[in-house]
Amino acid sequence: MRLLLVEDNVRLSGLIAGGLAKEGLTVDTVNTVADCLSAVATTHFAAIILDLGLPDGDGLSVLQHLRGKGNATPVLVLTARLSVRERVQGLHHGADDYLGKPFAFEELVARVRALLRRPPAYLGRELRLGHLSLDIEGGEITVDGTPLAVAPREALVLEMLMRRANRVVSKKVLEDQLYGLSEDGSANAVEVSVHRLRKQLADSRAQIAIYTVRGVGYLIKEEA
Repeated sequence: MRLLLVEDNVRLSGLIAGGLAKEGLTVDTVNTVADCLSAVATTHFAAIILDLGLPDGDGLSVLQHLRGKGNATPVLVLTARLSVRERVQGLHHGADDYLGKPFAFEELVARVRALLRRPPAYLGRELRLGHLSLDIEGGEITVDGTPLAVAPREALVLEMLMRRANRVVSKKVLEDQLYGLSEDGSANAVEVSVHRLRKQLADSRAQIAIYTVRGVGYLIKEEA
């Protein structure tokens, strides 16, 4: 598996690339937006590990470019920007996962391997599940074309579930994505968001169900 690491901190880049190489992964490293786009234009990568704070621009511009070109390469964002607003913005631009700095290398490896296990080309400008649609770039959620007003926290949970439709998303993954909201100190933040989503989906007659897999997480699927 060939990965692209986009990180302007030379020491950190070397540590990450060296560690991933020991895991049997081939890693190309670049440290600017321009070099990243050049590498992507000439080489196929199984996944991209992307820092947002680059010397010649914001990593979000890389996401916009990739998704605008229909490139569905999975992207793991490494960043110290951990507010929910910034996470939502990144996900809407096409990020697949976030990992905050500083991080444990073991978690980085686990998240990269999780991305590599996903089916290819599952990404697009729009996520669809039955009557439910989510515009990744604009963030609009609709049911049969009718807009559904969803709060940012619930929208983030819904997007994470739809990206892995018909598969279980662990509660830990959802908690990580919600980290940073001022009201998220409670242990049941995920449960509250899922409860609200279920009610909105039921009220909209979306024919979409969110199932609880006890002790593991949640799964979203179209109802028969």
